[in-house]
Amino acid sequence: MAQVTTLGVDIAKNGVCIHGVDAHGHVIVKKRLARQKVLPFVAQLPPCLIGMEASGGAHYWAREFTKLGHTVKLLSPQFVKPYVQSQKNDPNDAAGICEAVARPRMRGVPVKSVAQQDIQALHRIRERQIKARTALINQIRGLLMEYGIVIPQRASQVRHKLPFVLEDAENGLTITAREWLQALAEELQVLDQRLAATDHRIEQVFEADEACQRLAQLGGIGPLTATALVAAGGDATGFKNGRQFAAWLGLVPRQHSTGGKTTLLGITKGGNRYLRMLLIHGARAVLRVVDRKTDAWSRWLQGVQGRRGTNCASVAQANKTARVAWALLAKGDRYRRAA
Repeated sequence: MAQVTTLGVDIAKNGVCIHGVDAHGHVIVKKRLARQKVLPFVAQLPPCLIGMEASGGAHYWAREFTKLGHTVKLLSPQFVKPYVQSQKNDPNDAAGICEAVARPRMRGVPVKSVAQQDIQALHRIRERQIKARTALINQIRGLLMEYGIVIPQRASQVRHKLPFVLEDAENGLTITAREWLQALAEELQVLDQRLAATDHRIEQVFEADEACQRLAQLGGIGPLTATALVAAGGDATGFKNGRQFAAWLGLVPRQHSTGGKTTLLGITKGGNRYLRMLLIHGARAVLRVVDRKTDAWSRWLQGVQGRRGTNCASVAQANKTARVAWALLAKGDRYRRAA
């Protein structure tokens, strides 16, 4: 009987669809399995190429399949979509994944380790805490505006002004208004404490990780960006070069070229939006002091800023930082600043 050489796996919450073919592309297995039956089934297969979409739970399954001796490749869903025939359903998705993963030029997504997912979870928690705090601050400012009390933007302004608003007996606030405002002020304080605790945990991870320490030698990279880079890219060996890493982050121009005419547009904004945001914010911090420096990198950045403006210079700085970060992660080098 022919053996399965390529297996497409479509992951769902309660069930998993599997589509396997042999070396000639003939379908050998096509079934739906309960989650608890997936690993025993895959364990009895000979070593093969397994493809999955890089969706929720995919990294867990990839690690488990790798332990069983299989070669696992995670694919971006946008690359799988063209290979799904007929209508969309789980069996057709599994067949499309099986077809896509067999393409020799198909690019994959690096499989994250448990440690990487731990760090990434901290960043996701922190991102949610910031959104919750921003929503709370906006509600406080909006409600007070209805009473004719205007507090400037920024979290620091709200923290500073709230005690004075509560103590001012002449501002027209009723007893009921002061009660809910006091409750919201206490809620803001709790959110600040939780966010500070998350930041402290990220700082501990940063100090304990040697790769993060090397990344922090680059301008515009601090504990947040360094740990996010390690969490998302690992050792970066899954990328061929720095340009591919920057493209994965969406920091390269979009193209609309034809007939030998090259047309470059804005950045693609693909890939990890959170990490791209951190890199561009770090680049803006570098631009604030670039005119005080005379090293080669700063002179290049000054030239880009003069020709293209601050926004383009920020993206160019982020792109270059990402490329150097790839070299530091993939080759284990330490940053050597140009004169």
